[in-house]
Amino acid sequence: MISRFLEYIAIERKYSNRTVEAYRDDLRDFCKFIGWEPEDFNPAEVDENDIKTWMIDLLEGGKSPRSIKRYLSSLRSFYKFMLRTGAVTMDITRKVIAPKVDKPLPVFFKESEMKRAIAYEGEADDFESIRDCLIIEMLYQTGARQAEILGLTDNDIDLVQGQVRIFGKRKKERIVPIGEKLVKQIKDYLESRKSLGSVPAFFVRVKRNGEVEPLSKSTLYTIVRARMGEVSTLKKHSPHVLRHTFATTMLNNGADIRTIQSLMGHASLAATQVYTHTTFEQVRKAYNEAHPRAKKN
Repeated sequence: MISRFLEYIAIERKYSNRTVEAYRDDLRDFCKFIGWEPEDFNPAEVDENDIKTWMIDLLEGGKSPRSIKRYLSSLRSFYKFMLRTGAVTMDITRKVIAPKVDKPLPVFFKESEMKRAIAYEGEADDFESIRDCLIIEMLYQTGARQAEILGLTDNDIDLVQGQVRIFGKRKKERIVPIGEKLVKQIKDYLESRKSLGSVPAFFVRVKRNGEVEPLSKSTLYTIVRARMGEVSTLKKHSPHVLRHTFATTMLNNGADIRTIQSLMGHASLAATQVYTHTTFEQVRKAYNEAHPRAKKN
């Protein structure tokens, strides 16, 4: 039965050799655990307790919840195949709950790193350097996503009111206030951009042939990675890390969690609450380092 399943996903579903091998290894592991050879697998003699015990054994053997979830996924796919072919009348894997996989805490740049990153502003004296400085500052001050920054138009910037209109996922609109310093940077950028004539977007780049085009995702990523790579020890230097930095900075400086949710365009408060865990980890670290009763001997 297992060989038929592997043949099915390889030929009919056109899974890659690597994926088929992963399914094969996971199913072999399960058979080995219940004391069978793969060719002897008999679904009539297996129940959900066998699967649960297998998962516990994997966990106690040092497998991570994420790995165990993948093992269970392989077994579920196998049972769906058997259900479809009539080999079983019930999918017992539905009764098994996968272990919860903790989401990794978002990484963010330190305040000292951000100060060094935006210190370049005073040295900007041409269009590209002024634009690059503004991109770092806007990502840091608005918490906008990469796609949201790239989608900005001149009409979305209100320098009189000091605010930016951002269109998020599913074109949901939100207004984010900006400070006087950022307003001045935007004015400087618009002034430097005048020499390019008519432009197709707020943020643009000039190609080698002189043509002006909207800034691309790859160019934006390169700008952020180059600037933040000079000041930060983090392995990741993406625009999304600046979004995390915005949220963490707001929270650390007393902003209400609902306000941060609104500014970031999160549909669910749960998406924003992950930053409270990040802040708590900072508090825990400071406590462990500072409190004499918390220090290990």
